[in-house]
Amino acid sequence: MTNKKSIAGHLSALIAYSIFGFNIIVCKDLTSDQLIPPLGIFTLRSLVAGGLFWLVSLFRPKEEIDRKDYIKIFLASMLGFFTCQVTFLVGLPYITPMDCSVMTAMAPIYTMITAAIVIKEPISLQKAGGVLLSFVGIIYLIITRTTQGGAAETTPFGIVMIILNVLSFSMYLGIFKPLINKYSVVTFMKWIFLFSAIVAIPFSTRGLIETKWAEIPSIQYAELSYLIICATFISYFLIPVAQKRIRPTLISMYSYVQPIIAIAVSIAIGMDTLTWQKALATLLVFSGLIIVTYSRSKSNP
Repeated sequence: MTNKKSIAGHLSALIAYSIFGFNIIVCKDLTSDQLIPPLGIFTLRSLVAGGLFWLVSLFRPKEEIDRKDYIKIFLASMLGFFTCQVTFLVGLPYITPMDCSVMTAMAPIYTMITAAIVIKEPISLQKAGGVLLSFVGIIYLIITRTTQGGAAETTPFGIVMIILNVLSFSMYLGIFKPLINKYSVVTFMKWIFLFSAIVAIPFSTRGLIETKWAEIPSIQYAELSYLIICATFISYFLIPVAQKRIRPTLISMYSYVQPIIAIAVSIAIGMDTLTWQKALATLLVFSGLIIVTYSRSKSNP
């Protein structure tokens, strides 16, 4: 049973971070023209995805929230969704997708430190070595990629925003695991999105009203749909599923899937070619993931 739960946790994390990987490319195009303000996009995500979670909850057994946990869930919402996603949407127009990917490679390091402090998840030498090996692989993946002047699109502001994005989500993974384990995924997430929507609406209403919706290309409506349904509703359903079954450090290790997907997509559409350097980098990344997966820990899988 434990092994099955672990497999479900790994599979949930893999699917969620794969969706996030495609989402970097989708959101880069969606936010570059600034046709919809970033905070407006975030509000739409909160309202639509949150509405879906509340709708699903109507068909599930009613679950009460302890009064003292509402403030904790609010803080989880502000850290794991509001701060995380607003900084991502604001910063993405100022950073290339590949540079954004290397910033997300820092997630396991932040998560490992946070989990060690908050939930006393032990940092073994083997686990630290696995994280380091994967990090070396992802850096190698970036620096050996042939660029075409894209680095000029990256600004210090974009880098700072993406670092805040990664740091906030990593802290969320490490700090709120006990709270997430206490409630069902649907119950927890419906309140996460509701709190974020309440905070965002006063700051985004004017921008949404002033948006010229008729001038937005149909492709961007499709991208917005992917962002809301796949990268919000589905991914944020899967992340708590993973959190209940595997350690926070393991979950964050799947952030390494994001730049690999970016490379794979560019190859598939003829923008890039597979080289031995990229194959080596991929091997390093997943070797590190395997090491961390099988590292000894005093905590449960």
